[in-house]
Amino acid sequence: MGGEPAAGKRLDRVEISGRNTDSDLRRRAPVAKQVYGREELDRYGDTSVADVLKRLPGVNVSDGAPRMRGLGSGYTLILINGDPAPPGFKLDQLDPAQVERIEVTKGPSADQSAQAVAGAINIILKEAPRVSQRDLRVGAGYNINHPVPSGTFTFGEKLGPVSVSVPVSVFQWLQEMKSSTERNGTDVNDQPVAATQHGKMRNWGHAFNSAPRANWKISDDESVSLQGFAQKGWWNNSVRLTPDGEYKNTRLDDDGDNRGTWQLLRANTQWNNRFSETQKWEVKAGVQLAKNHIENHTLVARPVDALIDNRDRSFTQAGKYSQILGEEHTVTLGWDFEFRKRDEIRVTTIAGAEQVPGLNGENFGARIRRQAFFIQDEWEINPQWSTYFGLRHEQIVTTSRGVATSARNSSSVLSPLWHVTYKIDPKGRDMIRASVTRSYKAPEPTQMLGRYTPNSKYPNAAGGELNDELNPDRIGNPALKPELATGFDIAYEKYLTGGSLFSIGAFHRNISQLIRNVVTLDPPNALVPVSRYVIRPTNFSSATTSGIEMELKGRAGELFPSVFDPKLPLNLRGSVSVYRSRVKAVHGDNNRLDQQQPWTANLGVDYRFSSVPVTAGANLNYTPVYTVRQTDQQSSEFSRNRGLDVFAQWMVSPKTSIRFSANNLFPLDARAETTLYPSGDYYATGRSLKPWFQLNLEMKL
Repeated sequence: MGGEPAAGKRLDRVEISGRNTDSDLRRRAPVAKQVYGREELDRYGDTSVADVLKRLPGVNVSDGAPRMRGLGSGYTLILINGDPAPPGFKLDQLDPAQVERIEVTKGPSADQSAQAVAGAINIILKEAPRVSQRDLRVGAGYNINHPVPSGTFTFGEKLGPVSVSVPVSVFQWLQEMKSSTERNGTDVNDQPVAATQHGKMRNWGHAFNSAPRANWKISDDESVSLQGFAQKGWWNNSVRLTPDGEYKNTRLDDDGDNRGTWQLLRANTQWNNRFSETQKWEVKAGVQLAKNHIENHTLVARPVDALIDNRDRSFTQAGKYSQILGEEHTVTLGWDFEFRKRDEIRVTTIAGAEQVPGLNGENFGARIRRQAFFIQDEWEINPQWSTYFGLRHEQIVTTSRGVATSARNSSSVLSPLWHVTYKIDPKGRDMIRASVTRSYKAPEPTQMLGRYTPNSKYPNAAGGELNDELNPDRIGNPALKPELATGFDIAYEKYLTGGSLFSIGAFHRNISQLIRNVVTLDPPNALVPVSRYVIRPTNFSSATTSGIEMELKGRAGELFPSVFDPKLPLNLRGSVSVYRSRVKAVHGDNNRLDQQQPWTANLGVDYRFSSVPVTAGANLNYTPVYTVRQTDQQSSEFSRNRGLDVFAQWMVSPKTSIRFSANNLFPLDARAETTLYPSGDYYATGRSLKPWFQLNLEMKL
């Protein structure tokens, strides 16, 4: 199969060295991607990868989960070293010091899961070093009351053919925000009023994580690697709210104390063997365990207490074989298997009595079996044209069970993928990329569990208490089908000789079997003797979404030579993204996809002072106010958002630096309001955030 490869067409292992800049890696990639290395990861001294992601073009972060192209969670595929992130993985608890680089891909590829409707974010953890390494970073962060510590130590050593790296991060957090709620109601005289309450919400806790890695170089052509990951945290949350008046007919939020723990353990092994300059095998396997324990307690006359225990276990096994054919083709065939098991036990009481007899303590579970096979061909047609063809078939079988219920759901998706690159300049400084892809979004296991959960504001469902449409109960839907998306992307990229770049692109997605939460009034049943409003995920409709994305970054003198001195040590970064979407089954204006903002913009600057060893910079992110109409009877409005981050780094010596950063300076109050039609009933929440200040000492020992 194939003779000697053409020059430069060897199947080498990918090794990232100082000679490859982020722009070089991006320019040479066979599919459109953005690459962010140590400079971007270290710039603001973040202790959370989620804080790094929120500044990247086309990415926003909500509740610690990154989202691309304004689409909600689940549309963005999160990868760890190229494998789907395990259940319970928290990016907001991962230290950037443990990350080598971040790759943001705008479309799926056959050798990775096709669950990437919006795109994929690949977190590449640090490799074991080739030389001895002792790095230390200690810091303190402040939001309220007193500073909280954080620290990361990385030990690396090379022992003959074996390289070992053990990074360990520990940190605490203490944050507070002002909170408010508002909804229509009546006063003591039965007159309509806006019922409001104000108070504070406080979050605190501590956690640690580690990502040890060992590489064994058996020979120049064969290697074995072991990668572990451990994450554990303890968190607390308290809510204290005071009504602004006396109200007769409304239900506002209750005071509460909540706490819990999470734990994630993961182990992966990978074997690489290059049999010849044209043939290569890669085989890998992994096991994962995630646990989550939650305790909720409401401070009311008849307190509602909930104990929740979740456990996710999974096993993965994958591999691929690559072969160079002739002088132009690199063909890869592979497989990807996963078995996942989730169990959930919930015990809820009202003043010590069971909330819903027959459900308390019952184990609800889901079993997921996923198998995929793929083939891809990277074809170098000539120095200017290259293309990528991929085909991936993925099947998912889900079995869920609960109280007197059991359901089996099977679905399969065939994903043809085509990416093409045209280099206007044969050296690759100017290029056009385009792709046509098929991707999908599978339901989460929690969406498929048939557990009935009464609303916390109207908890006594078994006792005949009624709820309202703004405060529905929850239940899963075992019959959910995956969302399917056909996509088109096109982009122009220009790389300047000094490392600067400019890109502008457009995308479009047609989505079928869209999943959306729908509220219905359910009749009485054996568990609940009255009719109550219930929200459940449903394959609701079809939808379309489109957008334009622009990015510019580099030295100011290279980008704008007529304005700035070419020698000026000023770097600029900017991006603007505009999004539009439409859900077919929803009529009227603003029938967009959930939480997709109409546009967002980023602007960043860095300046290196010549008189002192100091670099300083700032980043501004802005999102306007927007409205989403979820159904013909319900819409939600979200306030504008502005995030200003600044940093300054002082290089005390070549191996020691001090870095100060401030996140979320001068924040805007956040507000979300849900309105029902035609009644006009509404419910609104408000949050007033405070800045976070961080001071770090970084040393290479």
